[in-house]
Amino acid sequence: MEQFDVVVIGAGAAGMMCAAEAGKRGRSVLILDHAAKPGEKIRISGGGRCNFTNLHAAPANYISQNPGFCISALRRYTQADFIALVERYGIAYHEKTLGQLFCDGSSRQIVDLLLNEMKQAGVTLRLQTSATQVERAGDGFRLTLSNGVAQCRSLVVATGGKSIPKMGATGFGYDLAQRFGLNVVETRPALVPLTLEPVMLERLTPLAGVSVDAVVSCGKTRFSEAMLFTHRGLSGPSILQISSYWREGAEIAVSMLPGVNLFEELRAARARNGRQALQTALSAFLPKRLAQLIAETEKGPANLADCSDKVLRRIDEAVNQWRFKPAGSEGYRTAEVTLGGVDTRELDSRTMEAKSVPGLYIIGEVVDVTGWLGGYNFQWAWSSGWCAGQAA
Repeated sequence: MEQFDVVVIGAGAAGMMCAAEAGKRGRSVLILDHAAKPGEKIRISGGGRCNFTNLHAAPANYISQNPGFCISALRRYTQADFIALVERYGIAYHEKTLGQLFCDGSSRQIVDLLLNEMKQAGVTLRLQTSATQVERAGDGFRLTLSNGVAQCRSLVVATGGKSIPKMGATGFGYDLAQRFGLNVVETRPALVPLTLEPVMLERLTPLAGVSVDAVVSCGKTRFSEAMLFTHRGLSGPSILQISSYWREGAEIAVSMLPGVNLFEELRAARARNGRQALQTALSAFLPKRLAQLIAETEKGPANLADCSDKVLRRIDEAVNQWRFKPAGSEGYRTAEVTLGGVDTRELDSRTMEAKSVPGLYIIGEVVDVTGWLGGYNFQWAWSSGWCAGQAA
């Protein structure tokens, strides 16, 4: 039986950060993962360039039943702290949009950074290793592994959520937390494309691949980013963002020309050139295929001169007040993260330790803290992992 001060289950962003920090404190650390390679979600993120944090990361960018839980971790280890680490390794990066920071090169640079941090801290990394049984052993834990047995004083669960199961994602972390008596907030796919009911999907299928800058809202929450029509429904940053707030049966509202009074613009176009086709006039503001579909769907006269103000207002509403109810989402198959998780009321916000199970730490996506699209979830991984690494 091997003895360690700390065992971390999950060699993803949060787990590797925690392991490195615990090792720096002189702790003997084992980090294990059932995958063949560490940090695979880091590797595929950001189109292979890793959107590793966001300049504007703040508690307001996170969803949780307890919105204030993330404040401590985000303040103790900030985006500036991780940026400083990236710069120390000489990794070139750039801001893409809305504070999103990406590597100029490959996301592999971030994985290598974490691996080097762990190596310098003396961490033992064991891949293709599963924990088949975890139980209390005195004031620590005993883990039956696929290749042996390990015992530790502190156990860190950093197994991620259920998103992208083809990469090996499972609900292991939630199951483990429940076995230790911790409550788990219901989980669901988040940052995920939305699907449409068959009739609407058939009508919109010709638009697959068309993208527009849009304001997408659900209730009082709204996001202003690109929206993409797909063969299954809708995607793009604005849709992924709103998916974390949408629930089955709720209505979504879309403005595809935010800030543009399309009614007045079309009236002016009618006055200038009434013989212009409605579809042509719309094409000045919208992608050609979208303009054509709207003109056909709203059944307006062919020429602007024959379009009444009533028709032009209807066109404006179709563009800027489009309301519909999604049929559902694409699920965990394409979801970037998992909403919900281990109830934050069960955890110490400063250390991420379970209040009722001394020595058990839950970090990263397994916790009921979910960030917006744009580097926020990576920052939560760094912050929560760092905090646990100071205490485990």
